Amino acid sequence: MRPLMLAASAVLAAAALVPAAAQAQSSMFQPIQPYGTIGYAGANTDDANVGAIQGRLGARFGSYLGLEGELGVGVKDDTVDVGGTPVDIKLRHQEAIYGVGFVPLTPHFDILGRVGYGHSSIRAESAGISVTDGEDSWNYGAGAQYTFDDKNGVRVDYTRHNFQGSSISDADVWSVAYLRKF
Repeated sequence: MRPLMLAASAVLAAAALVPAAAQAQSSMFQPIQPYGTIGYAGANTDDANVGAIQGRLGARFGSYLGLEGELGVGVKDDTVDVGGTPVDIKLRHQEAIYGVGFVPLTPHFDILGRVGYGHSSIRAESAGISVTDGEDSWNYGAGAQYTFDDKNGVRVDYTRHNFQGSSISDADVWSVAYLRKF
């Protein structure tokens, strides 16, 4: 998890240096447009359905490429039946980093695809016994975003989390978020 957090920190630090880096970029990657989102994500697995408040910080390099970091904190739990015993499932937190490809269809509407690597921390609790497990995943998905003006908009997307060699089943994550360009 530490390498992922260091990578996410590096992305955020690079986004903070965007104005200086913009001077050195070729015209293919200009303009550099930093952005952020805040919204809700619902994660569905074979076993449980949980939800999170999710934030993203990213930078779009020109019209077609971007890089973003994502953090989520669980806010919706689920209870599942395991051998007749109720088990409470909670997403504690989730982090990921993505490369993003944009296809502008109009000046205010884009479709997008993204691929990245993430980490999720899950807690299961039953009869006073609690177990926490953290798993890494390869993530990929697609979505769309619409801006109402030059700065504000909405983004919806779907992301598949493929947990590698894990007891956690893969997750389908749907999200809706407010988008702000800086």
